[in-house]
Amino acid sequence: MIAFLIGTIALVVIGGFLFLHFSPEFGGKASEKQRAQYAKSAHFKKGKFINNGDVNMDLSGGDMLKAIKGMITPIPHSVPDENIETLKIDSLEIVQYGPKTRLVWFGHSSFLVQIRNKTILIDPMFGNVPAPHPMLGTKRFSNDLPIAIEKIPSIDAVFISHDHYDHLDYGSIKKLKEKVKTFYTPLGVGAHLEAWGVDRANIVELDWWEEVDFEDLTFRCTPAQHFSGRGISDRAQTLWSSWIIQSPTENLFFSGDSGYAPHFKEIGEKYGPFDLALMECGQYNELWPTVHMFPEETARAGVDVKAKTIMPIHWGAFKLSHHTWTDPVERVTKKAEELGIGIITPRIGEPIVLESLIISEPNWWQQ
Repeated sequence: MIAFLIGTIALVVIGGFLFLHFSPEFGGKASEKQRAQYAKSAHFKKGKFINNGDVNMDLSGGDMLKAIKGMITPIPHSVPDENIETLKIDSLEIVQYGPKTRLVWFGHSSFLVQIRNKTILIDPMFGNVPAPHPMLGTKRFSNDLPIAIEKIPSIDAVFISHDHYDHLDYGSIKKLKEKVKTFYTPLGVGAHLEAWGVDRANIVELDWWEEVDFEDLTFRCTPAQHFSGRGISDRAQTLWSSWIIQSPTENLFFSGDSGYAPHFKEIGEKYGPFDLALMECGQYNELWPTVHMFPEETARAGVDVKAKTIMPIHWGAFKLSHHTWTDPVERVTKKAEELGIGIITPRIGEPIVLESLIISEPNWWQQ
């Protein structure tokens, strides 16, 4: 019996070692030449990327145990009682769509954006579990996506905010890569894409405050307060960011993942006002207040960036913290009303036309 237990433990240890070192899910690593380039960034020190003000992101041993306990302890209403039904779109509708800017939310932080006859994806995490293995994460709240990934037509640009599993998904990239003209990432994230077969010529990496023109659009990489890493030894080896998509007539802001910090006001002063700001709102906890916003902070950050309207994101798809699944949207809606800032809460898959921002069921999660 003892020999059997020892053998089982040995197999688990060996299997874990092989998985950590050889699974493609963990992505790639930057070359020495690339790291030498990153060292020129003001946000790269002692071999790692950093936040403004060297914000401490490390949990103590006790806090880590609390976090693990919270994730494995059942929490009432942390997931929906029933499958969240999504509204559907089809590939022909995407291809033939007209000139007005519109967005389609896929849940969490994933979006399809159509602007100036360009089709863009933001943080396309279309997998079922935000983890390197299905056994290591929670299942998506929706059984279906608004459109199957295989049916998504040609994509002009994909934006990635950072390399965490709920934003950068190996399976999604493998299925999308041949359809995408250009991937835009913060510094270092391109190494993951290259490891998964994306041509380096189709990857543009940017530092905070850098921008590129794409025909009649301008893409800007802007700060966030967060962290990165996909394995046990690659923490802060890639940068994290927010993004701006600007046309001659419209201005969109995507917060990525971020704690509440002065960079929002700086972004607003430099590049605001924004017609719509897609603002992180979900997966917060008192154990990690510097890297995720509480809903009230989300609304204040919307004011800081000078958004006319905000849309809470980073909720509605996965359980990654200890709050109820509707707590984010309920609290941010209340705070937005107090602050006098516009807010929209569309259903997953519902087309959001920027010109009007009219949605069908503002309180759909209460149905």
